[in-house]
Amino acid sequence: MTAQAQTVQDGSAEMIEEIIRLSKLSYERLPMLEVVFERYLLALAPDLKTYTSVAADVTLEEFEYTSCAEALQSISAPSFLAVTEARNWDGTILVGIDPPLLFSTLEIMLGGRSTKAPNEAWSPRGFTAIEKRIGKRFCEVALSSLSGAFGQVAEVDFAIDHLETSTQSTVLAPPTTPCVKVVLKIAMESRVGRLTFLLPYNSFEKVRPVLAQAFLGGKLGGDSSWREQLTQKLHETDVTLAASLHEFRLPLSDVLSWAPGQTLDLGIGSDSEVTVKCNGLAMFRGAMGRRKNGAIALRITEDLGGKDAIANDVTAD
Repeated sequence: MTAQAQTVQDGSAEMIEEIIRLSKLSYERLPMLEVVFERYLLALAPDLKTYTSVAADVTLEEFEYTSCAEALQSISAPSFLAVTEARNWDGTILVGIDPPLLFSTLEIMLGGRSTKAPNEAWSPRGFTAIEKRIGKRFCEVALSSLSGAFGQVAEVDFAIDHLETSTQSTVLAPPTTPCVKVVLKIAMESRVGRLTFLLPYNSFEKVRPVLAQAFLGGKLGGDSSWREQLTQKLHETDVTLAASLHEFRLPLSDVLSWAPGQTLDLGIGSDSEVTVKCNGLAMFRGAMGRRKNGAIALRITEDLGGKDAIANDVTAD
């Protein structure tokens, strides 16, 4: 073969590879779905901590538009696969847990605390009954968080239909169906595993126009976890209240004339009410008295609108 023929052949191979690469990029992008999974990362970590009682670090490793056949082939076997119905969409998606993540979760749930991965390579085998039970529960937690992440964007209720361990026996959609493959990297107790979602386009055909919309920023419905956590922290915050017995104005000359031993008439009667302030802002007015144990107490008689003023300031900011 001459050098010129070899060059032509190499050029043809590169052209074919470029055509294949461009064909993969021809799938319709779903910007809103990408945003949903970005918000999903924020919700999944605390949910996993609640489930396993250990901190979890969740990162997005892969978000790829591909065909259903290629997406299934990319999942190593055996893996814990949950074929899941998206009831509101009348479709089916796949959730996959790789063995490292499944075994790490199992070890943590049984009370183990490994600081590093074992040196021995894992030999592929079938999953035991308890491993299947833990894996199914893990998928249910992940799917519940995903349902919440969609929220008002596209309401959906996920329910696991059946379990598989091999993609060869998994029927999800026709092989050429466009599919979104999402891979999450999850670290718990220094152990790392991966959680995979496969979402064929025909599984969310009803809401695809919504997911195909461009996200221009602002509020995305359903992402309320940060607001709930902030509200909880604010409710647990301690504040200092100051009780002002009485305020009145005097000429500066009178104040300068005060001397030690002099008695000052503050103009406070036995029925005078006290003004309660927070950081200088008047909150309430109350009547002062004593409890049976001798402690001084206040009975609130009037709301001075301090709470509304604080709420307006926060809204304005």
